[in-house]
Amino acid sequence: MSKESVALLGLGTMGTGMATNLLKAGFQLSVYNRTRSKAEVFGAQGARVADTAADAAKGATLILSMLADDTASRETWLGERGALQAATWDALLIECGTVSPSWIVELGAKAHDRGNELLDAPVTGSRLQAAGGQLTFFVGGTASALDRATPVLQAMSKQIVHLGPSGSGAKIKLINNFLCGVQVASLAEGMAWLERSGLDRDLALDILKRGAPGSPLLADISGRMTRHDYTVNFVLNLMLKDLQYAHKAAAELGVELTTAVNARALFEQAAAAGYAGQDMSSVVEPLRAKTHTSE
Repeated sequence: MSKESVALLGLGTMGTGMATNLLKAGFQLSVYNRTRSKAEVFGAQGARVADTAADAAKGATLILSMLADDTASRETWLGERGALQAATWDALLIECGTVSPSWIVELGAKAHDRGNELLDAPVTGSRLQAAGGQLTFFVGGTASALDRATPVLQAMSKQIVHLGPSGSGAKIKLINNFLCGVQVASLAEGMAWLERSGLDRDLALDILKRGAPGSPLLADISGRMTRHDYTVNFVLNLMLKDLQYAHKAAAELGVELTTAVNARALFEQAAAAGYAGQDMSSVVEPLRAKTHTSE
């Protein structure tokens, strides 16, 4: 069976790694990015560089998007030069960005009206996992569509998990990122407290990492915070967006995420202080900068 012809819409931190691995796997690839220079890098490697999302989608049998939020996804799929209008009748659509479940429902309905099927397949992992083809895909949609998409997803991943019907991937991804965001926010507060406490920071962090609070996320983020290394693995502003989406999605089901509200406040504070485009570990910096007053 011949390989799918793939279009990839969005070449940010994650999309860049995904495009690299699709080309390595030998897929015929067209790419679109709002900032064309990011796409031209892949043009030099054999991808077709498209001027619009619609242009990228022409002739593709599988169309992937990896975009920042609902707004960007809506514009890229349904905008004046969006991908859906140019998709062939047999093209399979896959939304890989962290978007809201309500947007997946809407996009799926629009795709269905045109005779196309949609998978929602957000990922876990960050820049390094994307570059190394070690992402995990959380997939919502039919088993038959996933069977068709699997060879393409395998080129970019270490694991593909089918969660259930359309929207299932979007739901678990927001729960996942909600838990991560709250932990990073609480770590930032704990780090600021620890650094003012007079304790040996490295010894104290070693105790915490080895104890009940320890997790791979705590180990990685605490290291970034202590090194003041905010090279992007996960953009702070995207975590802020994910916490907003999580809060809304949970509220629609009658669940109030009070910890998400508090975490959002810290991320908003950091974004306002100029860290929006840096790694989410930089959420600690405004807490460090606050003047310490003793009672």
